[in-house]
Amino acid sequence: MRIRHGETVALGPGKVALLEAVREHGSISAAARSLDMSYRRAWLLMDELNRSLKEPAVVSGTGGQSGGGSTLTLVGEEIVRLYRDIETQAYAACAAQIAALSDMIRG
Repeated sequence: MRIRHGETVALGPGKVALLEAVREHGSISAAARSLDMSYRRAWLLMDELNRSLKEPAVVSGTGGQSGGGSTLTLVGEEIVRLYRDIETQAYAACAAQIAALSDMIRG
């Protein structure tokens, strides 16, 4: 599922996975590494997400010798929760169709 804001994907599976990785690792750079993504790409995605929201999903401290780190805000936590809830409900509602499509895949 993707939620668009104009031509921009404001929210989708990649950004949610990145939010979860930031929560787990405490920084955008560590989250990016865990997802085999460049820091620049991860930073741009988080910046794009924050700019599309009324309130930021991620806040970052100032870098430096020990690094600044990043954390999810309450909005970021709520985005992850709502997105994963939607996925769970959609999967349950579409289980028969998903099974039929899965049967078409070689395997």
